[in-house]
Amino acid sequence: MKGETKQILEAVQSGDLSVDDALLKLKTAPYEDIGFAKVDLHRKVRQGVSEVIYGAGKTPEQMIGIIDTMKKNGQERILITRLSSEAANEIMKAHKLDYHTDAKAGIIGGLPVADGIGEIVVATGGTSDIPVAEEAALTAEVLGNTVTRLYDVGVAGLHRLLDHKDEIMRASVIIAIAGMEGALASVIGGLADCPVIAVPTSVGYGASFNGLSALLSMLNSCASGVSVVNIDNGFGAGYLASMINHMETKNG
Repeated sequence: MKGETKQILEAVQSGDLSVDDALLKLKTAPYEDIGFAKVDLHRKVRQGVSEVIYGAGKTPEQMIGIIDTMKKNGQERILITRLSSEAANEIMKAHKLDYHTDAKAGIIGGLPVADGIGEIVVATGGTSDIPVAEEAALTAEVLGNTVTRLYDVGVAGLHRLLDHKDEIMRASVIIAIAGMEGALASVIGGLADCPVIAVPTSVGYGASFNGLSALLSMLNSCASGVSVVNIDNGFGAGYLASMINHMETKNG
């Protein structure tokens, strides 16, 4: 793979390949096959963000192998989601890892300097939603965003949310995370002038159906500008919020 990259660069230097064609070739360059995983080393070229490791279902040894491959190929900052504390302890024997218990996420390489165009607000209906919120917030921070956390500001005490109108109005993107009936997203959507990403959580009593009730409520929101990700998908919300917060006007 490194040899192919070198050939592409040499072709550009000799004038045999345009820069645009070279970028296209780099975007479609091969992955590295390590047997149990095919590590996508050019995802950042294609999508702007390097591959993230989904920890659930992987052994510590498998994750260490993937991390080794990423680092060998120049990826210094790595996010691991849905990572158990037991697996994190094993990974720490081989790599320096910052483990975040609430989010069940590990970060190798620390957080970058924020370069988003604005601020991402992560708001939860209740304290029980914090694990999903922390996954969203950490994902956004790893991807280079400034994040403000507003926790336990649900509709059962609406004054708690209204006390943070300045943060809501200042945000470039808001992630609204709630279980139960999921009403927080609609309320924030009716206050904010920016995109709102709704995240239903599996928090709630029996008739909430492990987040299905909140999901359907958010999908049926009467507030404009509200999009919805899957139940408990903090990572997906943080990733999408980062994409929105890094949008630039493209000419041509």
